[in-house]
Amino acid sequence: MTQLPVPDQPGVATPLVVRTVALEAAGLGPLLRLLPPLAPARLQSWVRHGEGLVGWGRAARIVSRGPDRFAEAQRWWRDVAQLAVVRDEVAVPGSGPVAFGSVSYAAGSPAGATLVVPEVVVGRRGDRAWLTVATAAGAVPAPIAPLPQQAAPAPVDVRYADGALSPSAWGTRVAEAVRRITRGDLDKVVLARDLEASAAEPIDPRWLLTRLAERYENTWVFSVDGLVGATPELLVRRDKGLVTSRVLAGTINRTGDDARDLALAGALARSSKDLEEHEYAVRSVAEALRPHCSSMNVPESPFVLHLPNVMHLATDIAGVLIDDTTSLALAASLHPSAAVCGTPTPVADALITELEDMDRGRYAGPVGWMDSNGDGEWGIALRCAAYEPGDQRHLRLFAGCGIVAGSEPDAEVAESVAKLVPMRDALSAG
Repeated sequence: MTQLPVPDQPGVATPLVVRTVALEAAGLGPLLRLLPPLAPARLQSWVRHGEGLVGWGRAARIVSRGPDRFAEAQRWWRDVAQLAVVRDEVAVPGSGPVAFGSVSYAAGSPAGATLVVPEVVVGRRGDRAWLTVATAAGAVPAPIAPLPQQAAPAPVDVRYADGALSPSAWGTRVAEAVRRITRGDLDKVVLARDLEASAAEPIDPRWLLTRLAERYENTWVFSVDGLVGATPELLVRRDKGLVTSRVLAGTINRTGDDARDLALAGALARSSKDLEEHEYAVRSVAEALRPHCSSMNVPESPFVLHLPNVMHLATDIAGVLIDDTTSLALAASLHPSAAVCGTPTPVADALITELEDMDRGRYAGPVGWMDSNGDGEWGIALRCAAYEPGDQRHLRLFAGCGIVAGSEPDAEVAESVAKLVPMRDALSAG
């Protein structure tokens, strides 16, 4: 792979030369199997139902931190896209210059906001597929060999250890959150916990991505700069003027018995506790999108989204964009939603800092991609794990639960365990 100048700070020293050509979709095979054996930070993906984008290498990158991390990353991408020399023979959302991104949950997190422009991107949308190559002006492009389907080795001897808090200690924090809510300090807070995973050999991210895609096909399987996961929650999509968002809040574990799960789905749809939690999340998203949209459609009642391990109350919100706000800027306006923070936001956010005893990093922050026109898709980084910098043998897994007045600590601990299952399954060799 050709080594290219990589700007890591605001300002673009070297313009990019970007070319997109069409590929034959029928013979392409699974997108995730195209990823070569590289370090996690150099493999990017956003794939659902076999469609989306995968990328590898690094033509350009920025990491911005602090309260202005969204805006700084957006300005950098605007400059990169405007200066780029582009030949796009496909002209669909996701062709031409593309940046994959993920953003820290908290403004004070050292994880910050990362945007990465891969050297190579392969995309598929319906019956169309394409290949994009990006290089610094004057650099010799890396030769693109035929795109082979590559298998990844399974993790070896994976072991787990408590993260910042043990399950019982975290349950105690849930009880304290319920006490604050009952006292009237706030309506809802989302508390998260982490789990450490270590392996005897480096953990290949391609194995994790492939396993997640196979087992959780209704999720967006992502990899951005060492953050890997499968999120069921689409924060925002901007596609040629149409804005959509999927809100998830309210969860119940599945049993594996279809008849029992159907009854549980009905109970979830009638649960006052879960409907209350869901209403807060829907309201926060709708209020954030409304200034940018017209003709908004906000369904009155949620539906039940069935995933292999859990079921969620879900609502799909749609609107027509009335300004030129990019998908990343829309994601910034939505973050943090009640689905990952709580209500009221300032009070819930302060309680998260007080009770969690950890830095979420990029967990529960926006993750996705954006093209040079501002179109793109951004999910919430849930059901995910972060590689320790420079250490491919260690991962931090994350899970969070919405806490309201009716929450019970033992039930929330059990829900958090269920939400860790996707990443634990992906780390298994069986």
